[in-house]
Amino acid sequence: MINDEIRAKEVRLIGADGEQLGIKPFREAMQMAQDAGLDLVNVAPTAKPPVCRIMDYGKFRYEQQKKEKEARKNQKVVELKEIRFSATIDEHDFQTKLRNCLKFLQDGDKVKLSVRFRGREIAHADIGRRVLERVATEAGAHCVVERVPKLEGRSMIMILAPKQSS
Repeated sequence: MINDEIRAKEVRLIGADGEQLGIKPFREAMQMAQDAGLDLVNVAPTAKPPVCRIMDYGKFRYEQQKKEKEARKNQKVVELKEIRFSATIDEHDFQTKLRNCLKFLQDGDKVKLSVRFRGREIAHADIGRRVLERVATEAGAHCVVERVPKLEGRSMIMILAPKQSS
């Protein structure tokens, strides 16, 4: 709340340069803000009495929006990339998919590994589990297992997340 929107009889006032001015009647605080050519902004409405600050509200809002925009620009959106394996994958294909998995993890993305069982392969789900566990052990330096291999329908799914660099 700013200026005339404030509904308190007295307020704890903070000056334009941050110094405490003490508890003042609302009208006197409002007059001080107008004399300085600034706004009276309620910064802590739940306090007893409410804390108000003399500041340029337009400039304050502009600075806040700039900070929020900068924060949004710097944040990384974690994507979930999927890599599909088959239970009967050959060594070279495995190495290629493992390389892609490591690249995704180093970019900071989560990786969903899935083994799709076709036909009667579903009877040998342990083979698919071994493929997924092998990926997890070989990529272990770069990731943590977020979800262990679990059979869902005709697919076995496992999720790896990148290790947080400390």
